Amino acid sequence: MLAEVPSPCYIIDERAIEENCQILGRIQDATGCKILMALKGFTVPDLFPLIGRYLQGTCASGLYEARLGKEEFRKEVHAFAPAYDDLEFRGLLELSDHIVFNSLAQWERLRPLVEECPREISCGIRINPEYSEISIGLWDPCARYSRFGVKADDLKSVPDGIEGLHFHALCQQDSVSLEKLLKVVEEKFGRHLSKVEWVNFGGGQLITAPDYDVDRLCRVISDFRAEHGVDVYMEPGEAVAFDAGVLMATVLDIVHNEMDIAILDISAWAHVQDVLMTSYKLEAVGGDEPGKLKHTYRLASRSCLSGDILGDFSFEEPLQRGSKVMFSDLASYSVVSNNSFNGIPLPAIVVLTGSDEVRIVRRPSYEDFASRLS
Repeated sequence: MLAEVPSPCYIIDERAIEENCQILGRIQDATGCKILMALKGFTVPDLFPLIGRYLQGTCASGLYEARLGKEEFRKEVHAFAPAYDDLEFRGLLELSDHIVFNSLAQWERLRPLVEECPREISCGIRINPEYSEISIGLWDPCARYSRFGVKADDLKSVPDGIEGLHFHALCQQDSVSLEKLLKVVEEKFGRHLSKVEWVNFGGGQLITAPDYDVDRLCRVISDFRAEHGVDVYMEPGEAVAFDAGVLMATVLDIVHNEMDIAILDISAWAHVQDVLMTSYKLEAVGGDEPGKLKHTYRLASRSCLSGDILGDFSFEEPLQRGSKVMFSDLASYSVVSNNSFNGIPLPAIVVLTGSDEVRIVRRPSYEDFASRLS
């Protein structure tokens, strides 16, 4: 199979995507909540028909994502951004079913455009519960000085025309963290919950991980809906594609400088920025910690950035020029956030179908690189 696909590439397992979606579908059936796919976490339109059989729609962070959701996913479109310019907002009015505003001032400024719109749009306000268990500041939307949401002291009442509240304060966390977060939300914003029709719990729940307590999540959602009489939305990104794909690379050369260094045809900076920005540790398929297996290598990028290192790993068999190296669980986020720094080609996107056939969805070209620069 590896001989059939270009390198580098993302290989996305269609069956794993469907298994994740089946879990999300069962949660909807059990609780009556509505689950959206966060396009910032996973965006492969080739798989939208499959995902759309289970989820209610998409949530977008701007006009382009909203358009993609509308035209390719073809179900509900929800939009949120920290701020909207007038031109973008007019475009969102043509595409979105829900629009969430980050500030009260922004709602008041743009409210006339909503009221003039011939389409029915449900509007919400993002709130900031000022509570988070996220340890990495880069990912914490409730950190001090955060630009996200209205704090409890500033939300005296729900403005006329606002039908929902939205919050997001989790990242790769479980139902216990969600339950604690909801208690804080109820303590700080409980007086407003009877005034709205829906509450969006945001994303950051790693619902499809093997150790996630789905039964507890269902109880938490059902209790919240019953207590407050609201519809509940959730918008996971990573959960849809959790453990559903690998990033495959090829060894271009091996050099030695006190240790063996394998140079790959991918880049941490271009393709997996979390490795450099947050010390995120990749997992190599068939690899282990340095020294655990017979042959240890530093896996490095072909870019000219000195610190562009993917990590140190050991393998049972020695690597050589042409060896394939695969990094697990990289279908979400890395696919949507990669770039062509240093002119390094973007990885191709390949789908492994349920019948074990390979479908090449996208093979990036020079035009992809050049067209975005001039």
